[in-house]
Formats: sequence, C-alpha cells, structure tokens
Amino acid sequence: MFLIGQVSSQVSVNSRRYQLLNSIIFNSSKSVNRITSFISNPAKPSYAQQRSIYSCRFQSTSSSSYSTFCSSKQSRKVAMAPTTHQRRSSTATPVTANLLPGFAFAFDIDGVLLRSSSPIPGASEALNLLHSNNIPFILLTNGGGKHESARVAELSKKLNVPLTEENFVQSHTPFKQLVEGSDAAESLKDKTVLVTGGDGDKCRKVAEMYGFNKVVTPGDILMAYPTVWPFNQIFSEYYNKATRPLPRPVDLLNLSESLRFDAIMIFNDPRDWALDTQVVLDLLLSEKGILGTYSSKNGDASLPNNGWQQDGQPKLFFSNPDLFWATNHHMPRLGQGGFQACLEGVWNATTGGAKLERTVIGKPHAATYKYAERVLHKYRTHMLSGSGESKRKIPHLKRVFMVGDNPESDIRGANEFESSHGTDWTSVLVKTGVYRSGTVPAHKPKAIVGDVYEAVKWALEQEGWHTVHE
Repeated sequence: MFLIGQVSSQVSVNSRRYQLLNSIIFNSSKSVNRITSFISNPAKPSYAQQRSIYSCRFQSTSSSSYSTFCSSKQSRKVAMAPTTHQRRSSTATPVTANLLPGFAFAFDIDGVLLRSSSPIPGASEALNLLHSNNIPFILLTNGGGKHESARVAELSKKLNVPLTEENFVQSHTPFKQLVEGSDAAESLKDKTVLVTGGDGDKCRKVAEMYGFNKVVTPGDILMAYPTVWPFNQIFSEYYNKATRPLPRPVDLLNLSESLRFDAIMIFNDPRDWALDTQVVLDLLLSEKGILGTYSSKNGDASLPNNGWQQDGQPKLFFSNPDLFWATNHHMPRLGQGGFQACLEGVWNATTGGAKLERTVIGKPHAATYKYAERVLHKYRTHMLSGSGESKRKIPHLKRVFMVGDNPESDIRGANEFESSHGTDWTSVLVKTGVYRSGTVPAHKPKAIVGDVYEAVKWALEQEGWHTVHE
C-alpha cells in the first residue's frame, strides 16, 4: 500500500493518462462520477460505505503502468498524495516520494475518540488513516489516573491502532518534570508529596513510576488518624485496601520529626471530595507543611495575601481545570475543575477571600501546550527522519490541528497558544462530546464538524492532501 506522499516520483500525471487511469480502474465514466460524488459528500454515507470506497488502492510498478486492487470485502486505505485543487482538472502537480507533511494532529480523547470507555464511530478509522500514511499525531488529554503505558495499551486495543508513550500526553504527564526540578523549582524526588485522585492508590503508583520516592495519599492519613475526618466509617473498607503506613508519625511535641509535606498534587479527579478537601485545606493552613499545625501567620494583614500561604506551606498543583467532561450520561459531569472550584470556595470562606496560590496545568493552559509541542516535535522527528543513508530532512512544522470537544479547554488552548517555533495551532471542534450542537461556543474554532473522522478529512483538505481518486 502506498503511504501519503509516497507515490513514485517518476509518475507524471497528465490529462490523457489521468483519464486513461480512471477508465482502467472504474471501467466507465459513470463509476467515476459515483465515486467522485461519494467522496465530495462525506457526511452522507456510513463509515462502512466509506471503507468500501476506500478499499480501492493504487500500486505503481513503473512510470507507465499501474495495478489496481479493489475489494469490497476487505477495508483498505486509499493512497493519498499532496497536491493542489487543480488535480481535479485537466492538469496535475507531479508527486515526489520524498515529500513529507508539514503538519500534524493533536487529539483529545474523551468526547473525541471515546465516550466514557467506548470508541466513538469513526475514531479508529481516523487514527488508522493517519498512522498508515505516516502523518504524525499525538493524543493530548486532560484525563489521567493511570500510567501512560497502561493507558496506551488500553487505547491501542480499543481503537485498533498502534500507539506509544512517545505520542501520548495525559493531564499529569508534565508532573514528571517536578521529579528532577528546574532552575525555578527544587526537585521533589525525595520530598514528601500528597497525591490525590484516581481509583484506590493508582495515582500513587503512577507518581512512583515517575520517580517520586515519598508519596502519601489522604487515605493513608485517614487510616493512621481517623479523627482527621469524622465520617471515616463510610469509606473505611475502601481505604483499607489501598493505604500504607505513613513515612513519619504526626508528632506535635517534636515538630522537627513530625510528618511534613512539600507539595500537594491533584493527579486526577478525587473520588472522596470531602476527605481530600479537608486534608488539602489542613496543609494549606499549616505551619511549614506539618500536618496538624496551624500557622501563626494566617490572617496577618502586614504580610502579603494577609499571611495566608506565607509560612512554607506545600505548593499546590492541579493537573486538569476541566469543570465538565463527557461520560455515558446524557449531560456532562463534573471533573477535576469542579473539585478545584469546591476547594477554592471553602478556601475563600475560611480566609475571607484570600487568593489561593496554586499552579494549574492541563488544557487550556500554555504550559501544557508547550510541553505537548515538545513531545510532538520529538516524536515527529523520530517518525519522519529515517536513519543512516535514508535519513531525510524534515520540513518545518507549520500547523498542528487540535481536535477537541470542549471549547473551554481544547479550543481556547489552541487559539491562545503562541508557539515558540512559529507553528500555528488550528482548533477543530467536534460535536460528539461536551459541545452542544446549535450553541455558540465561547471560544470560536476554525471549524466545527460532526466527528473526528470528519475533522481529519477537513484538515487534509485544508493542507491540499487529497485521495488520488479526486
């Protein structure tokens, strides 16, 4: 099968050969008209019908001969090539085998590729179309709760497409950077961190796989000191299965030896909002992050922010600002952004409206798009450059099509991101998730389409990459 842009450079398609080719392949002009009409109206046929049409493919054995293999029983991708809209007329631009795409894709997952845990129709076809034709893409999601390796294996099976960790970014993936630290922040590798969210202690295990060596969960604290939350009996059986002893005791008579936290990281949507809110609030009000203490600086009007969070309290990190996300329910459900709003409301009521100092990543924040762009560049270089004598020069990445279902995260993030490489992030909104068809999105995308398959077709048309049938 020919890949996109990999048709023999010796083939010169002029008007007479193009007409002859159509005649050989389809045997009659009526068949050509039917195929052309089909491709020109992608919204009408079903995906099964599209796959039947796409079962036609070309193989080139020399500069003057083509072999056509068509099968209505086996799904095959049509050969594609970069071209101009003049290909539809009597002249066409020659195609070279070395031409590589100057564009790529970034896909959200929930509401774009999956709804809850089920594939959305057309998602597998869209990704396989790009994969089989060597067009780079990454998955960029505000979801998480599992390690990237586990999620990639799960998605590969559900979507029937090869995926790797190298082209996959979850909401908490950038937390890896906190392990070694940077010029602006110290390493948290051997510091005590509180990790919340996810099922059981899965997020703890993810954090440990990232390289954090001292990870504590709210459940660990509850099991060691049940009075930290008075309604502990409700979830005691749940926490008994996923907790560990604390690395240090809470010793208020000897604070230097007492349990102290250096960071709080919300990895995923918390399952027990009440306990997590209480424990996080306790640490934000503490003296130097020591659990069970209360800072004397809180409320001091002579200090910045009236003394709140001015006494060495742990830094607070959120990985996902999404207020809502698409599930099997007919209406969007609260996400990690809902928990953040809840915590901020409790904080405001407690402090009299003091600012809650925290770091928020995830779409639409620029830090996540910057991280994702680095991942995409590395993956694209490895994918397209080749090696040894066959190593090729990769064209500048001019455009990334960000396909998402949430105007507040996917679309806003792409619209506002300013790439340091001069790459244009073009937003495409689909109707299969959070966005409600017929409403006016708060952040206007470049295009609104039915689903991810239509998004890919639209993007390829914008780039002038068309099926040779066209």
